This record gives sequence, C-alpha cells and structure tokens, in this order.
Amino acid sequence: MRRRHFLFPDSTSCPDLLVVVGLSVSVSTCLSTCPSGSMRAPVCAALLLLLCALSDAAARQFSEEQMAAVRQRIKSMFYHAYNSYLNNAFPYDELRPLTCDGHDTWGSFSLTLIDALDTLLVLGNRTEFQRVASLLQDTVDFDIDVNASVFETNIRVVGGLLSAHMLAGRAGMELEPGWPCSGPLLRMAEDAARKLLPAFDTPTGMPYGTVNLLRGVSPSETPVTCTAGVGTFILEFAALSRLTGDPTFESAARRALTALWSTRSDIGLVGNHIDIVTRKWVAQDAGIGAGVDSYFEYLVKGAIMLQDQELLNMFRAYDQAIQNYTRFDDWYLWVQMHKGSVTMPVFQSLEAFWPGLQSLLGNLDSAARTFQNYYSVWRQFGGLPEFYSITQGYTVDKREGYPLRPELMESAMYLFRATGDHTYLQFGLDAVESIERIAKTPCGYASVKDLRDHQLDNRMESFFLAETIKYLYLLFDPSHFLHGGGMEGDGSWEGGGASGQCVLGAGGFIFNTEAHPLDPAALHCCSRHAQERCELQHLLLGLTVPTGQSERPAGQSERPAGQSEQPAGQSEQPAGQSEQPAGQTEDPPPIQSESIALKPGEKKAPPPLSCPVQPFGARLAILGQVFSDDT
Repeated sequence: MRRRHFLFPDSTSCPDLLVVVGLSVSVSTCLSTCPSGSMRAPVCAALLLLLCALSDAAARQFSEEQMAAVRQRIKSMFYHAYNSYLNNAFPYDELRPLTCDGHDTWGSFSLTLIDALDTLLVLGNRTEFQRVASLLQDTVDFDIDVNASVFETNIRVVGGLLSAHMLAGRAGMELEPGWPCSGPLLRMAEDAARKLLPAFDTPTGMPYGTVNLLRGVSPSETPVTCTAGVGTFILEFAALSRLTGDPTFESAARRALTALWSTRSDIGLVGNHIDIVTRKWVAQDAGIGAGVDSYFEYLVKGAIMLQDQELLNMFRAYDQAIQNYTRFDDWYLWVQMHKGSVTMPVFQSLEAFWPGLQSLLGNLDSAARTFQNYYSVWRQFGGLPEFYSITQGYTVDKREGYPLRPELMESAMYLFRATGDHTYLQFGLDAVESIERIAKTPCGYASVKDLRDHQLDNRMESFFLAETIKYLYLLFDPSHFLHGGGMEGDGSWEGGGASGQCVLGAGGFIFNTEAHPLDPAALHCCSRHAQERCELQHLLLGLTVPTGQSERPAGQSERPAGQSEQPAGQSEQPAGQSEQPAGQTEDPPPIQSESIALKPGEKKAPPPLSCPVQPFGARLAILGQVFSDDT
C-alpha cells in the first residue's frame, strides 16, 4: 500500500506539545497554550486537543456503577426527546424543538415513531414498544400520494419495521404462528418496500432517487442519484426476501449492486453521483463520506449477515483503492475517481462511521488512529461539523452545522467492543455532556446550526432517537442482548419458526445504516423451514407420480444445461449469486393432482427442483468482529 504524508501548514510553529503528554489537563489549559489571534491557532488547537483527549481518557477508567449512571442519563435524554415528540409533533414525521410543533419531512409516516420503536426495546421499555407497534399498525398507510426518498424510506421505514418485527418476541408481543416468517410488522415492511420497487425498473437496475408511493416514478424524475442511493438496499431487501419467501426484493438489490460495481474506474474507485440510465458518472469525487458512505457499509454488513463472500470481495477491492488513493495520515480525503488527485482535503462528519466499519474487519490499529483524528475535531467544537478543513484545522464555510449525527458514537461502540479501551467511554461521556449543554431545549434536542457559536436549528432528525441515543446507550452497556450478552435461561434468546425450533436473538445482530438491528438467525430460520417444506413436498409428490410418467407438466420443456433463466438484456448477478435468496422458490402454476400430499389447486413446484439453503455459520463473525481467512 502506498502511504503518503499530508503536511499541516505551520504545524511546527505550535508551542511544545510534549508538555501536555501524559498529564490530565483541562481543555481550557490545552487551548491556553496556543497562540491567540493567529491563523495557525485552529490547527494548534486541534493538535493540542487530540493530546488532551488521549491523556485525559487514558487517566480515567469507568466502573460498572459509573457506566450505569451514564446509561441512566442517556435514558433521560431519550425520554425528554421522545415525550416531546409525542406531546407536540405526533403524527407528523419529526419534531421542531424550538417552536414545539411538528412537520412532515420524508413522507408523512409518523417517521420518528417508526425510527424510535426498536430503541424503546433497547432501553427495556416493552410496554411502550407494544403500544406503539399496535398504534403504527392502525395509523400508518403507505397508499398515499407522496414523493418519497427511496433511500431514506428504505433505511428508516423498511429497516425500522423489520427490526421491530424481529424484536417482537423479546418485547412480549403476541406472535403469529410461524413467526418470524410472518407477522403484521413484517407485512408493513413488505408493503413499504413494494412501494419502492418501481424505482428499480430501469435499464440498468439502479434505482431512481425518488418515487411517488401512489403513482410510481414520475416521467420527469431525474436519473441522477448518489452512489449510496444505489448500493444501500441489500440488508433490508435480502431480509425481506428471506423472511417472506419472495425473491423480488433481494434480486432488485443485487442487480443494482452488480450494475454499480461495473462502473468503477480503472483505479478501482467510484464517484459520488451517477446517471442510473446511462451509467455515466456526473460527480467524479471519490471518498468515504456523504453520498457514498453506506454503500461500503452495506458491502461489509451484507457479507456478514448473508455469509456472502462476493460482497466481501467487492469491499476488499474498494478498500485497497481507498487506502492507496484517499488516505493521508489516517485522514481520508476526496480524490478524482479516475486520477486519484486530491479534490477536497476535507473531513465530513458522515465519514465517522469508517473506524467502526474497519473494526468489523479486524483493522483495529488503523481504526483507532482515525477515530482519534475525528475525536480531536469533536473536542475542538463540542460536535462534528458537516465539513472540516484538514489543512486549515477549522470548519468549512456554510458547513458548520451538526444535526446530532450518530456516526462517531457508532464507531466508539464498535471499537470499545473490540478493544475494551475506556477512551471510547470517555468520548461517549463527552458526547452526552456536549449534547445536553448545547442542544437541549424545553421541547427536545435541536440540531446545531453553527458549531462556532452554537446557534440552533428548528429540527430534531428522527435519527437522533434511532441512532445517536441507541449507540450511546449500547456503548455503555457491553452486556446488552444486542451484543450477545446474557446467560442461557435468562431470556437472552428465544425460539421461533414453524416448529419453534429456531434459536433467535442470541447475538450477531447486524445494524443497518439507521441503527436498526437485524437478526441473521431469523433469516436462516425462515430459509431453513422453506427448504424443509420444499423437500418434504417433493418427497410426498414423488410418491404419488406413477412409475414412468414424466414429472414435468405437459408442454414444459427441459432447459438446456447452462442456459440462463434471465430475460434478454438483464444484467447478470455477481458470480456465485442466485437470482433469489437461498431456500426460496417462485410460485409455479397450480398442480391438478389428487393425492394424499396435495389438495386440489394447491400451488407446488414441478419436480424435480433443487432446494438450496443459505447456511448460517460463524466463519466470519466472532463477537461482532469479522476476520477474513488471511487475518
């Protein structure tokens, strides 16, 4: 890997930094050593604050009692925001915390309630989870004439409903027979996802960015969308397909991934915005931040959840190019996707997910160094500005805000799980105190319009309750069931499936990019039972077919070996990938047969059919850490 050093202007003009190393000093003491009234002061402050963060965090160890006290503070933050939404904003999408009212933002779904539903259970509130789950079933309707973001609706609404469905057993809800392969929240998630499918009906399979939930894609809709808007569906759509048995969703997500993979540059990078009809890149800046971020995240998490080697291979190829062309002294810059030349030497707050993602692959040293870079920015401002100039050590004009984003908390949670280093707990406490001091209002928590003077904006994004609070709480609760905590017999896992023999909720949850946890065991459970039913039906059907009679319905010809079932012109799937999830088959024509196995008119697949299954193993996952074969 080619390493390049990035020099900070006048960095050698800072006062002697060694004087603060190893000392537990206050932020004000650190800042007082920087020259005032100087253009190099911001750079100096950032470097000193990094050293202060290192020394201060290294000096403090959190006891169980202290961690419990912080968890209680985080709970209080959640309920202040949640109750403010219920009292002032419901049924609108989001709360406006300065005027104590609500507004619709992403589609008129009561979005904050959907996004916060699984957080209620994470905090242990089963009663309110049950109430809200029932309320959403009675009040939310997706048959509305609304233009909705395909990306946001997927990660917030589909992801939130899927997660709540998978957690319904633990929440004590009354379950349908066969759960988790059926249930009202699952049907809601499927209904929402079907409203998004028209966006994928394109020549390339890459989706439009916006769809009307009632009318489909507008003829005037722009074909230009961001990279993340194409590549951030495999978790939710594969989960839907494997839970419901309908391969349509996973096939759409995989086709989009395949098309996007084919557009990477000669040096292995992708840009920021693409024309989904022509496959031409409209914005050719390559990086790991806004517009691209969750594409890389879903390749890694999809590989873990689905045990899919090809998705992991895709990410490895991208990661090599990212390390070669965008990494400078453990910062990640924006470069031209074809040439690798720097276009924007900035850090974006959305990039803060990257250390956590790296930790999932076992790259802990690199992840820790990058996290400390980002932590130094937090200590400088009390939050992460949307854009931060690495060369100037300060915010970028008109990008000074902080909408209470969760990405650095997410990375802290993963890194603490991987290392046990209390530096990450110290950051969590800093984040709690910063948000409480800067963003709290009588009606919730407000986005920070400008971190330089802490002006507030009249909006509380739904992800504050879905992600920021959740990751902070889980950071301070290492024995939580989402981390695989608990002992056998204390309710740390549950049974499910048609025969109640599936073990669910025992750990290994995968968080989507909106922090909604998905249980891979549920996917395996439904796929396994679908396979068993398929095999049993084939066995019984075989017993009823007279000897010598063809098992293929009349008029149906054998397909020549190797011939694809894909329509002409449709992009092929990546090597080794099926058009539909393992264990699932499309509904064939009804079989007109009287037998002890089949009722008249019952739909069965014409034998012989294979019933592949996706094995669920721990080859890649160990306590949330994923290791490749060569680690």
